[in-house]
Amino acid sequence: MPSTFPIQPRRATYFHVTVNGFVRSVRKQKRVAFAALGDGSSLEPLQVVLSPEQAEGLSTGTAVRISGQWSQSPGKKQSHELHAEEVALLGEHDAQSYPLQKKYHTPEFLRTIPHLRPRIPQNALLLRLRSQVIASLTSFFGEHDFVQTHPPIITSSDCEGAGEVFTVESAPDSSVTKATGEQVLLNDHFFRSPKYLTVSSQLHLEALAQSVGKVWTLSPTFRAEKSDTPRHLSEFYMLEAEICFTDNLESVMTLVENMLRHTAGVLQMSKIGEEILEARSDEHSKEEQDGTASAQDLHTRWSGMASASWPRLSYEDAIDLLQKAVTSGRSFEFEPKYGSALQAEHEKFLASHVGQGKPIFITDYPRDIKAFYMAPSDSVQRQRSDGETVACFDLLVPDLCELAGGSLREHRISQLLEAMKRQGLVAPDLDGQISNLQWYLDLRRYGSVPHGGFGLGFDRLLSYLSGIPNVRDVVTFPRWYGRCDC
Repeated sequence: MPSTFPIQPRRATYFHVTVNGFVRSVRKQKRVAFAALGDGSSLEPLQVVLSPEQAEGLSTGTAVRISGQWSQSPGKKQSHELHAEEVALLGEHDAQSYPLQKKYHTPEFLRTIPHLRPRIPQNALLLRLRSQVIASLTSFFGEHDFVQTHPPIITSSDCEGAGEVFTVESAPDSSVTKATGEQVLLNDHFFRSPKYLTVSSQLHLEALAQSVGKVWTLSPTFRAEKSDTPRHLSEFYMLEAEICFTDNLESVMTLVENMLRHTAGVLQMSKIGEEILEARSDEHSKEEQDGTASAQDLHTRWSGMASASWPRLSYEDAIDLLQKAVTSGRSFEFEPKYGSALQAEHEKFLASHVGQGKPIFITDYPRDIKAFYMAPSDSVQRQRSDGETVACFDLLVPDLCELAGGSLREHRISQLLEAMKRQGLVAPDLDGQISNLQWYLDLRRYGSVPHGGFGLGFDRLLSYLSGIPNVRDVVTFPRWYGRCDC
């Protein structure tokens, strides 16, 4: 009697696939060869099983297209593997001179080949981290009704007033001939007067915020600062935001705190976060890591940033803590004293001892060591007999130090003009106008409102989240003093 149940076909353990990628390594034996293939989408490679003939011409770095059967693997390191049927080499590859091999390369060496460095799995992971963090920030600002904007790169002013700017000039393309026959190049300015690469988009964001209320940008920024430290670049990205109709510094700090808490939370729950921790585990970190944070260190960083209620400490209280530390035997290269800028060693001490794993805000710095556009502190307790303080903050994180800074902006034209005079920024032109920053004063002259904002070093944020100690190693093509390779 025939069965009333349909006969189930035997399920196949393989199916046909075609993959593209780069050979990370190849191991050739007498009867079989194994290749590790990667395309940047995952930290782990795909194992390909080939015949010795198919493996001919394959070496680390070769670009290939391989078709074959996707099958369960008898090995313990992977669940499945690809049994090659067709192997096609894509493009030429000089195996003899290819600088990336299956071994540990120091960050210093990799910085000499920035065009090839992203092919290393850990560096490809950093690119995916950058993309995810941008996506999470875009989502956060969209949910809070911020308008994303694109302020200019070329500007007429030095926002910070420090003079560390790159001047923009066109190549000379005209000349005159003297009576002697000598050719002399004309030195006309392309924009009629000197212009610069922006050091901050803040001033332009203030103008844009007064049209839609809340704006943000993630833009390239340039500093001609001759600093050769792991925290400085000549070209980097700044995340900046401005909000109108606020006269409370707490609201700006809360915005920063919520934004970074959201970013850390997304990272903790993501596949990329899982891969970063895996890359920092003992299994993947047998070589010296040059100060790279361990998986446990990263877990502490992410948890601290994802936690609530970050400490907020005034500059005056921070100086008191530092001076008490000195009295208790702590040694600093630079003496902590009121009226002086906090040095990196001071910031590290405060971040580790006050924050206890969380980021911390240092608020209300003396006016004389901060930028001209900052509004005075509104609390009597924040004022001292030996000088006025301003409503500003620096955000410090353990190990890295300063990550972001913000303030309330001086929205009253007379007070702003006085501040500009104190810092030597008032330079009347031939028409009696304030050169370069006349438009900025106009923002106060025509319907000004209380407002504030912040700027965050985006590449520093990636350095902190990834555990990479040198910011040059989280940027694809880093530029710093004396180096611009490609």
